[in-house]
Amino acid sequence: MTPVAILDTFVLQNTKIMQMSLTTRKIIFILAAIGCFFPFMSPPVALLMGLIMAQVMEHPFLHLNHQATNWLLKLAVIGLGFGMNLSFALKAGKDGFLFTVASIFGVLTLGFILGKFFKTERKTSFLISSGTAICGGSAIAALSPVMKAGEKEISAALGIVFILNSAALFIFPSIGHALHLSQSQFGMWCAIAIHDTSSVVGAASKYGEQALQIATTVKLARALWIIPVAFGTAFLFKSDQKRIKIPYFIGLFILAMLANTYLPAVKPFAPYLVSLAKVGLTLTLFLIGSGLSLEVIKSVGVKPFAQGVILWIAISSVSLWAIMILV
Repeated sequence: MTPVAILDTFVLQNTKIMQMSLTTRKIIFILAAIGCFFPFMSPPVALLMGLIMAQVMEHPFLHLNHQATNWLLKLAVIGLGFGMNLSFALKAGKDGFLFTVASIFGVLTLGFILGKFFKTERKTSFLISSGTAICGGSAIAALSPVMKAGEKEISAALGIVFILNSAALFIFPSIGHALHLSQSQFGMWCAIAIHDTSSVVGAASKYGEQALQIATTVKLARALWIIPVAFGTAFLFKSDQKRIKIPYFIGLFILAMLANTYLPAVKPFAPYLVSLAKVGLTLTLFLIGSGLSLEVIKSVGVKPFAQGVILWIAISSVSLWAIMILV
């Protein structure tokens, strides 16, 4: 039985839950979200809880979900900056620069080839490739207005990214432990091979504090590549769109890191801010999971999904091999 068929059966067996009143669904959803504030709730568990809820009941706040995850993730990343040291971050960014450049151009090239092979719609193919190469949903959100992508292309690309992000959050730490990767190796691998910042931080935080610092720094440095890629996209798709969404929250992350490094008055409050940021990340992953309903999964399409999976496996395996040899 295919995964989609299993989900279909699961949903059919829970029709009574799906038919609950809006008020009841709101209460259940809010209680589950509050659960993310408890210490026992890890990012993977929160994501899994959100995924289960998405299959058994209709999201009562679906119209607010994307905006909430967007802002929560930005605030969580800024908060994590208060737990980092500038010199450590600069070293991590320097070590990850060549990996970043090679992987971005490699993924975009392979994505172009796979798009032609699968005959994936051109804009959908480019969004999938860009989301895999740079920073998942953030790259898709930034590039879609530049290339004037339609709702269908954007939804398919985002669906693929979020599905694979969810898988990565569970798979990557297991592989890291099985291969005895060091903290620095795992942090670098997460930053390069996992699409979205939320899952990068979630997987790395599960592995260790040093892995978290490296993964966050390298991933945010990688996100800045949205800017040159956006200009290239405007040229490639012959767009006159001049407005490009620059990830300004990265600047606030750097300011938080500078404050933690050079302002002694900040240090007593830093651990509390970092703890709040980790709670925010856990809640973000719960919301992402709650938005991945069966309808979203089905809407992706077989060929675009195959392209996304092959790209992800390629970047994951090649970057892991390179990191194990060089880092």
